[in-house]
Amino acid sequence: MSKKDSGASVLILAYLNEKNRPYSAQDIFCNLQKQHGFGKTAVVKAMELLAIEGKIKEKTYGKQKIYFADQSQFKDVSDQDLKDMDNQISTLNAELQTLTQNCRQLDSELKELNSSLTTEEITKENKQLKEECSGYKTRLEKIKSATNHITPEEKEKVYKERNLYVKEWKKRKRLASDMMNSILEGYPKSKKEFLEEVGIETDEDYKVVIPNI
Repeated sequence: MSKKDSGASVLILAYLNEKNRPYSAQDIFCNLQKQHGFGKTAVVKAMELLAIEGKIKEKTYGKQKIYFADQSQFKDVSDQDLKDMDNQISTLNAELQTLTQNCRQLDSELKELNSSLTTEEITKENKQLKEECSGYKTRLEKIKSATNHITPEEKEKVYKERNLYVKEWKKRKRLASDMMNSILEGYPKSKKEFLEEVGIETDEDYKVVIPNI
């Protein structure tokens, strides 16, 4: 056996004894390959040799071989020992759940702190806001001191004229649509082709929407 194969056998044996659960050669290869760089052939060879030497046990299920630690090397476990281990597992699971919740809370607090502004950033932002506020005040003073303000009467007049034009727009569009529909009743082609032939451009062509009154 080469030194590399011997090293693989030692590590695999120690791994099986530590985990004390059944594995296939593929399982062992996947679990140890990244850390130790074992090839699959070397793993299969080492496990078969360990089984022949009686250092591990081998079971065949169909076409697959399963390997596990020799149970004779472990002391017998009483029912009380099993119960104690179950209690210990329950306690550890409860502790794990508590620690997981604490970690989540701490992670949430950390994210909140990371998203908060530092003193330097707050100072900088405060300065920017003051500058913006000063600019708005200056602009407001200019607006107040201007002499070309629109009076309420002038504003009302503009709105009335706008509403009048919008109503006329709707009226003319409706008339044009009615006329076009009458023509299309006896027109052999589609509406789109008719518009192209006549050279009519619609509001929709320019994505224009009639405003609400």
